[in-house]
Amino acid sequence: MKILIAEDEDILRKMMELRLSKEGYSVTAVSNGQDALTHLENHTPDLVITDIHMPLVSGLEVVGWMKQQAHCSTPVIVLSALGQEHVVMDAFSLGADDYITKPFSLNELVVRVKKLAS
Repeated sequence: MKILIAEDEDILRKMMELRLSKEGYSVTAVSNGQDALTHLENHTPDLVITDIHMPLVSGLEVVGWMKQQAHCSTPVIVLSALGQEHVVMDAFSLGADDYITKPFSLNELVVRVKKLAS
């Protein structure tokens, strides 16, 4: 299974990439929404994990592009800081499949990835 991670926090991005790789997933990790869109234009991952607030292009824009412009059915997990319920609701309305509130456990991430992979 191929996973694209778009997260601007270096440590978190690397931790997610390492953990999911150890679980046997093929992971591509990028640090902003623009790089995520560029990757998505050339590749079709099986799952996308995106932070909502990123430089250049937001996670909401990534989800919107995938679901509305590219008509992509790839599942998306959005990452959101506490207290951003309205933003999470926006993500769901654009087509996100799940969300995880930061901070989160990497074990929780793995469970949610496996749920969407089945």
